[in-house]
Amino acid sequence: MQSSGFAKGSKGQRRRIGIFDAVRGFSVISMVLFHLCYDLRFLAGVDLPWFAPPLQDIWRASISWTFLFVAGCMCTLSRSNLRRGLTYGAVALAIYAVTALAAVDTPISFGIIYCMSACTLVAWALGKAKCLPRGPIAASALFVCFLLALGIPSGTIGIGPLSVALPHAIYSVPGLAWLGIPGPGFSSGDYYPLIPFVFMYLAGASMGAWFKERGYSEWAINANVPPLNFVGRHALLVYVIHQPVLLLLTGVV
Repeated sequence: MQSSGFAKGSKGQRRRIGIFDAVRGFSVISMVLFHLCYDLRFLAGVDLPWFAPPLQDIWRASISWTFLFVAGCMCTLSRSNLRRGLTYGAVALAIYAVTALAAVDTPISFGIIYCMSACTLVAWALGKAKCLPRGPIAASALFVCFLLALGIPSGTIGIGPLSVALPHAIYSVPGLAWLGIPGPGFSSGDYYPLIPFVFMYLAGASMGAWFKERGYSEWAINANVPPLNFVGRHALLVYVIHQPVLLLLTGVV
């Protein structure tokens, strides 16, 4: 969620790209509201019948998919994707430890912050190998791969009626939940494995590399909705603290 978000201006100075902060800030606020509804219904027992599939699934996807695509776009602007990926990984471990100790809900194993870490490290490795995808065609192909692979964690591959079930034996192997193949007994309060979500991240990275080569428009650099941009610049901090605050406000803890 955090990144430099800077690009070089016409005079070589580093300028923050406002559109990324604004979009990310909007998604962070949407995430906080989503988790508020979740806590009220499933932890505090408040009757929210409308907070259910398909609306719940669509809302969740709109948040996480945006996070990953924007993070992918911004990874091409980062001074060190290795450091950024390792930072995400450390935060993900801390989140797992805290959620396991708090025992308010199912501990978070391989959640969205882990996913950001893993995807950023993949992008770093591809960049080092000089094979990071770039351009709209690559981004479109990666997005199709994302849609095709979206059902892999639940045992299918394909889209809609064209999907097929994967061999059950694959999911009997323990230790592959990080990849997207949850084994017997695996559970998590938030699950975003490397597959399929790395494809969405790399679709963003493809577009980010393309925009970086051509330069960002002034409107994209100057885009500024102060509350959204502020939240977007501090997205990781908001993510870390928002759930404890919501649990206190809703009386769960």
